[in-house]
Amino acid sequence: MVVGPLLVIADYHMHLVGDDDPYTETILSVERVERYVRAAAAAGVDEIAITDHVYRFRQARDWFDNPLWVDDALADLDRYHATVTAARDAGLPVRVGLETDWLEGIEPLIRKTLAPYSWDVVLGSVHWLAGLAVDWEAAPVWEHHSVADVWEMYTEQLCAAAASGIYDVMAHPDLAKVFGDRPDPKPLHLYERIADAFAAAGVCAEVSSGGYHGPLGEPYPDPELLAVFRQRDVPVTLASDAHGPDGIGRRFDDLQAELRRAGYDTITLFRDREPRQVAFDE
Repeated sequence: MVVGPLLVIADYHMHLVGDDDPYTETILSVERVERYVRAAAAAGVDEIAITDHVYRFRQARDWFDNPLWVDDALADLDRYHATVTAARDAGLPVRVGLETDWLEGIEPLIRKTLAPYSWDVVLGSVHWLAGLAVDWEAAPVWEHHSVADVWEMYTEQLCAAAASGIYDVMAHPDLAKVFGDRPDPKPLHLYERIADAFAAAGVCAEVSSGGYHGPLGEPYPDPELLAVFRQRDVPVTLASDAHGPDGIGRRFDDLQAELRRAGYDTITLFRDREPRQVAFDE
């Protein structure tokens, strides 16, 4: 059942700073969040969730001993959480979120890091496989494993992350195509495994325009995977994965068209990790 206002557009994946840029006093401020809200309104987006990467914060530094991870874990999660919470509590249409990596074998650490804070929505993502990166050319898994094997590994870890109960939404669920590498023909059997896992876990699938800018020129997920999600009644959120105000809501008209073609007429909103469905279209 659809609850709440009709025709809501929400962007539930964005970052306050670029991946290679530092967190400064200006970035970790309500004024920075206000810029995002203004940009969202200009793009026709009614509600946003700020979901910075957990690996940027020192509270997650001991999750993984790779220097690429450790060297990035400098900012303070307390300060980030307080800033976004203050913006939300001031009445801005903002939700407090975090993009939280899944790393095999450290589930207790993930839970421990998240536990001290109240979140509106927690995104789960798989960026690392067997100590190597899916989408970071500094430590590419692709140089050590075949495309078919990477997709099998990625699917296994994505399904495990969904089943963990840690996450509300699984971000860019076919991220393994980020550099254009995908088995041919498409791995429809893996799509079915992913959709079955999401449905069993009760998590949302993120539908992101970030993929349009990749080599395959299609959203995350592949429209064929989105159709399988719909067949399994997996709910969805909308996302841009913007790393600055200018990217918020980009190509959302295209995303809505993909949702309609797949048979969706609602998206999911969150508050205090409680989901509700709202219509995005007439």
